[in-house]
Amino acid sequence: MKRNHGTTKRIAADALFTALGLIVFLIESLFPPLFIPGAKMGLANIFSLAALVLYGPADAFAVVAARTLLGSMFAGNIASLMYSLTGGCAAMAVSAILIYALYPKVSIIAVSIVAAIMHNIVQNLVFVGISQTALTFSYMPYLALLGILSGAIVGLAVMLIFKRVPLSVFERACGQKLEGKTCEKQ
Repeated sequence: MKRNHGTTKRIAADALFTALGLIVFLIESLFPPLFIPGAKMGLANIFSLAALVLYGPADAFAVVAARTLLGSMFAGNIASLMYSLTGGCAAMAVSAILIYALYPKVSIIAVSIVAAIMHNIVQNLVFVGISQTALTFSYMPYLALLGILSGAIVGLAVMLIFKRVPLSVFERACGQKLEGKTCEKQ
């Protein structure tokens, strides 16, 4: 029976990114919201963005889905799943499009900023749709500003990870040589 060690390593890498994102999410959930009710910095997105850049959209979506599901369960707030999952998937979709269509013409920081703004907009739209409270549209400018700040921080963190962690660490998880490309692109 032939085993695919590359796939096993990728699943392990996805699990590691999910676990790291979940830890950061749980720590971040201990702090009060930033300026707007429910607003967080979104530092757990560092690991889903890193998974996207390194391993591709399928792995990144798996990390987002697992982290948001487990995060909602562990934080005791399953109701937040509809906001987090829709916002996370929309942000990841935009990130994947930007990474695959425009990278390296646009930076990881720019991708992260656009994704954070998209995440906030989608979460607000879901809230408006559920609550039928259009007044929360007035939060959009503040959510955009918060998205710029949090997206820049997340993007910078991902860039620092890629600068400081040797590529060989990620190649072992991928099971093949990256040579400046993601595992997905080869």
